[in-house]
Amino acid sequence: MSASGELTDLLNAARLGDGDAADQAYDLVYAELRERAGQSLRRMPGATLTPTALVHEVFLRFNDHHGNPLRDRSHFFALAARAMRQIIIEHARQRHALKRGGNQMEVEFDAVLDLADDDLGRALEVDTALRALEQRDGDLARLVEWHFFGGLTFDEIAEMTDRHERTVRRSWELARAFLRRELDATAP
Repeated sequence: MSASGELTDLLNAARLGDGDAADQAYDLVYAELRERAGQSLRRMPGATLTPTALVHEVFLRFNDHHGNPLRDRSHFFALAARAMRQIIIEHARQRHALKRGGNQMEVEFDAVLDLADDDLGRALEVDTALRALEQRDGDLARLVEWHFFGGLTFDEIAEMTDRHERTVRRSWELARAFLRRELDATAP
């Protein structure tokens, strides 16, 4: 059995309550998921989450959710990207709530993606813009989520979606343009 097939079987068994399978699945993907979490968090220097804490929270969410079975390794990492986005945004909301009432700043999308300063409020602005993109084009929103929050490469996304890598990159540029326009529209 391939490593991908083994992971899928282990994750599905874990979702049905098999603790040994959960431990084995965790061991198989921990290092890679932690690296992806680190990539996401490096874009947000103000975040107090650590990659380890983010990965643990992702696994807790997987253990708490007994939904549809996983199709494959790619499906797992797509769901992990969604969970990372939710966790990071929840964390930003909590932190931002403590600083509510601060001055708003004009934000350009490229700067937001880098999140060069400690303003976690920007993560919330990206989330709002991403929700608008989801309403318009769910595929583009998933691409942003997988790449930005999940750390998936364009090659990995192309493989997951059975598209050419150049097509994925063009879609990324379209998504960026939409998000930039959304962020510019909400800037004071």
